[in-house]
Amino acid sequence: MHVPLILTDFLDRAVTLYGNKTAVIDGERALTYKEVEKRVNRLSRGLRSLDIKKGDKVAYLTPNSLEMYEGFYGIYQTGAIMTSLNTRLRPDDYLFILNHSESKVLFADTELYQLVEPIRDRLESVHTIIVQGGSAEGCIDYEEWLMTFTDESFEREPLEETDIASLLYTSGTTGDPKGVLLSHRSNYLHALSTMHHLRVSDRDTLLHVLPMFHVNGWGSPFYYTANGATQVMQRKVDPKQMLERIEEHQVTIMHMAPTVLNMVLQESLHTKSTFDHPLRIVIAGSAPPPAFIRKVEEELGWEFIHVYGMTEISPLVTTSQPRENTPAEDESAYARLKAKTGYELIGTKVRVFDESGDEVPHDGKTIGEIAVRSNNVMEGYYKNPEATSATIRDGWLYTGDMAVIDEQGYMEIVDRKKDVIISGGENISSIEVEAALYDHPDIMEAAVIAVPHEKWGEVPHAVVVKRPDAELTEEDIVAFANEKLARFKIPKSFSFADELPKTASGKIQKVVLRKEFWKDKEGKMIN
Repeated sequence: MHVPLILTDFLDRAVTLYGNKTAVIDGERALTYKEVEKRVNRLSRGLRSLDIKKGDKVAYLTPNSLEMYEGFYGIYQTGAIMTSLNTRLRPDDYLFILNHSESKVLFADTELYQLVEPIRDRLESVHTIIVQGGSAEGCIDYEEWLMTFTDESFEREPLEETDIASLLYTSGTTGDPKGVLLSHRSNYLHALSTMHHLRVSDRDTLLHVLPMFHVNGWGSPFYYTANGATQVMQRKVDPKQMLERIEEHQVTIMHMAPTVLNMVLQESLHTKSTFDHPLRIVIAGSAPPPAFIRKVEEELGWEFIHVYGMTEISPLVTTSQPRENTPAEDESAYARLKAKTGYELIGTKVRVFDESGDEVPHDGKTIGEIAVRSNNVMEGYYKNPEATSATIRDGWLYTGDMAVIDEQGYMEIVDRKKDVIISGGENISSIEVEAALYDHPDIMEAAVIAVPHEKWGEVPHAVVVKRPDAELTEEDIVAFANEKLARFKIPKSFSFADELPKTASGKIQKVVLRKEFWKDKEGKMIN
């Protein structure tokens, strides 16, 4: 008998096996899985009362919270599609996404409602706005509304696993963002694979650091719920508060961007925080340099797990946890291995192809583009067949990430296509240059970008954030880089900043840094 893979299965399992266990902690509120289920049933009834049917889009503009968590399951019981919104966009961005997605109901946190209030009159399909944690003129108060519905078992909309569960919009650096369609099946199979590789269990307590609208935060309400883990909500990046919650709730696992982990590390060194329980840190994307990984594991005692993925693949497809048959000869080699993009997760095929469509040799030198074939791959971009066919070719999703692969099968991203610096015909990896700069004891953060150059076409430029009270000059950095990099890879110019522009998840926005240098020219700025 075929049983479709529907995401509501995960909460059902948690209620059955862990009903009286604490499921969600959000500030002063702590609810068991049975209590969460009752609120989810109320929410589903509320959505039905607003005429939400199978296939309708329901949008969320909220931070990590109990309200957003219960939205995942309350929406799916009705057969509707969840469209979660990045909390750091502009009003015009929300106008495009809400209209393009044809969302009918919008749930907005009281602190974020101001971002959509200016565009309310231009919303074409949203007929109801429900405010969480407060109230606003012309909107429904979430908690009061929720409590008007019964919490009894809800008669769910019949679904197939191929039905769409989520519509996620990627942050476009040019033009409008693209809506990624992910099915119940994609999210479900991704959860099964990821929970194995991250060793998720009912003994875990997750601190939700990455926003749940974000690529590496999106799947976490599925695989931690399936295992009956306790989930603690972290609404904003606040290193001091995060360290306090880690201790208070004995947090065992967190997902975050490298820049956020760096902030937590600096705060822990400042407060001399120590921890006597095991904790895993899941870092997605470009890993920090090996020296940073060693510092996290040695000084904090936390296990560093590097993973890779993107919205279009549900999102995770690789991990770099050292395999038993690929031992490292010393701690430095161990950290270098962990810093790589890694090898494919179960259920996913990941390859590195050259421009001819052939696999690159496993020599750690030849550069190609990462491509993925998996059940986790998106159904396509919503209303954008051209972009879909450009991204998915011959059954492979091309990621736009350029990588090499070594003789042990570990991939290592050398850059995004648009971030590779081509100077005088030489390809320079901005990631390699940044890794060298991060080794300097007085550099907290660094971002390397291409800037135009009359002779070489473009050259590397470094934007550096110094440690407080550090006396650091361009000459100091060049002398330091001379010991680590070929001369042509050393940045030809520098600028110092108090902080680097980042996305809501903590990823450095290089496109913002490039704009100043390319605004009068065609080139890297528009990628």
